[in-house]
Amino acid sequence: MVRKYLAHISPDGREQTIADHLKGVSQYCIEFASQFGAEADAKLAAMTHDIGKYSDAFQKRLHGGKKVDHSTAGAYVCKRNGGLAAAFCVSGHHAGLPDGGGRCDTSEQSTFFGRMLRADKNLLEDYSAWTNEIALPDVPPLASNVIPEEIFFYTRMLFSCLVDADYLDTERFMSDRFRDDSAQDDMRMLLAKLQSYVSAWFPPKNELNRQRCSILERCMREGDDRPSGIFKLTVPTGGGKTVASLAFALHHAVARKKSRVIYVVPYTSIIEQTAQTFREILGDENVLEHHSNVILNEENEIEATRIRQATENWKCPVIVCTAVQFFESLFSNRPSHCRKLHNIANSVLIFDEAQMLPMPYLRPCVYAIAQLVKSYNVSAVLCTATQPTLDNLFSRYLEQTAVEICPPGSFDRSIFLRTSIEDMGCASWQDLAERISYERQALCIVNSRKSARKLFELIDDGNGCYYLTTMVYPAQRRAVLDEIRRRLKNGETCRVIATSLIEAGVDVDFPIVFREENGLDSILQAAGRCNREGKRRREDSNVYVFMSEDATPPLFATRIGAYREAMKKSSDMTDDETIANYFNFLFDLSGDDAQDKKGIMNTIKTSFFPYKTVSERFRLIENDTRTVYIPIGAGADLAERFRNGERTRELFRKLGQYGVSIYSNDYDELIFAGAIEPMEGADSAILRDLNLYDERMGLSTEVDCGAALWG
Repeated sequence: MVRKYLAHISPDGREQTIADHLKGVSQYCIEFASQFGAEADAKLAAMTHDIGKYSDAFQKRLHGGKKVDHSTAGAYVCKRNGGLAAAFCVSGHHAGLPDGGGRCDTSEQSTFFGRMLRADKNLLEDYSAWTNEIALPDVPPLASNVIPEEIFFYTRMLFSCLVDADYLDTERFMSDRFRDDSAQDDMRMLLAKLQSYVSAWFPPKNELNRQRCSILERCMREGDDRPSGIFKLTVPTGGGKTVASLAFALHHAVARKKSRVIYVVPYTSIIEQTAQTFREILGDENVLEHHSNVILNEENEIEATRIRQATENWKCPVIVCTAVQFFESLFSNRPSHCRKLHNIANSVLIFDEAQMLPMPYLRPCVYAIAQLVKSYNVSAVLCTATQPTLDNLFSRYLEQTAVEICPPGSFDRSIFLRTSIEDMGCASWQDLAERISYERQALCIVNSRKSARKLFELIDDGNGCYYLTTMVYPAQRRAVLDEIRRRLKNGETCRVIATSLIEAGVDVDFPIVFREENGLDSILQAAGRCNREGKRRREDSNVYVFMSEDATPPLFATRIGAYREAMKKSSDMTDDETIANYFNFLFDLSGDDAQDKKGIMNTIKTSFFPYKTVSERFRLIENDTRTVYIPIGAGADLAERFRNGERTRELFRKLGQYGVSIYSNDYDELIFAGAIEPMEGADSAILRDLNLYDERMGLSTEVDCGAALWG
């Protein structure tokens, strides 16, 4: 009697053989990898990934036996067959891609070399029965002139194909059904929806709308005509770049047979409004919003399941995600993070507010974008009003240069000059407070929470004064912003003191804006909150740039220095040449090392497949912070569920709307004072002393002598 070797046993007792599982995974994996010509490696990885399950020890494991390393066996077979990339993928398909290590590693180490040494020493369970059922494909060897950065990226994309295929086949067997994405539209249908949506804008009713329509039409034509590659879309604030960039992407996707559009946004504070705009145009079922604050409607189980599944592997026509989600996935070694990567291939990427690509990781981010464009049939668009000068960086990895979709002359930029920007020199906080208090409606953006608190205390008269920093929990910030918009619309008194969280993409329209000196891109972003709708005369819409009486914080010194250097050559902050000069000065003053402060690119180039090391180093958000949850309003019930031991993903998403991130030293002081209750098994706490949270000014972290200094 022939023995039956099993890969899985379902909860209802059904059995899946290893051979059937390998064939099922192979079908998925080859399909995914065909997007970038990796079918042979994909088949090898798929057909070997679980051959370690042919051991007696693993068969016992299916019935409650001890854990068994079944990944090393398949990796070893791949390596012997010349499939090094497949070998790495198989070795990490459960625990994550390992570091390659070195020949001095021992068999006890978890590196790739260490694991291969275990196999060489016959320290694995006997899995030889696989040879009776499985035939392996031939794989062409790696070329001798392969570039380390390229094979490193290729292996990660191949890994994505394998782990998603493995998840999907296992899920299909366990649930006894396939995923249904039949409700989603293809690119042609989405383009038709967009065209129907914008048709009402023609003919344009005024000069501003005529220029917006010129930008839109240009994006449509360029999307149709241009081959795949890298692009820039440099459009002034108010130019309608969100819809225009989507129009380029959909036209380009149809013309070049792309599979999806991925819109990458720097902040969670603006991603929701972008996703909502896209849903209105394209329909809910075609747009996936992926970030940490997404809250699923658990009452609609079918819809919640659809969104949850699409989030796992980005099987959706249009994705809207944060830069953190996008880039950290591209550098992660974890299977759950990497599942989605193969679905980036053959897509159109839009990087909104491209100037916000993080300086400490600029080279790795550019490298990742360049790899996608060069080898994975991706078109990428750097979309912003203040275009960073990245051509020199991209030239390290790409022969082509970025094409401007809307070059000078394609629309009248003067129509978008809605403000007068003036340098008002140094101002004391008292003088500034008097200036702001004189205005019926004004916004002032400063560089630190400390400065915001100081200034707010000087202007706060209880009549339409608002304070916005990250010490106010997100749900309350949204409510405050709604009240601010209502007051602005109705002409009521509205004076706002805020940090930079308000200046990128937040839809508010003030007649007067004050901005503490910072980088030129930040100043122009702040100017976008003034006369945003163009309903006032330019000369009545003023943006004042000021130097505060405090010393320049080191965090902003380089950006401020680059701004001052750029302004020595030009008095027009909005001029393209001035903006280019600013970024050139910024990159020069920062130095090359500042663009890759963790040395990630050198590590990739000089080490042997350092996946685990790179994953640990690449963290776009690195602040040493902890979260304090505020049990107020709906947050109280959520906090109680957290206190009672619930640790579900959905709870954390909802609870995140009531969370404030603070530095670890402040967190420790609050614990010492008994002001917060740390939660077991979580790096966070619940606020115990509600006197430390002010509905207007947020959380105080100063508890000495009972004083409450809000920040």
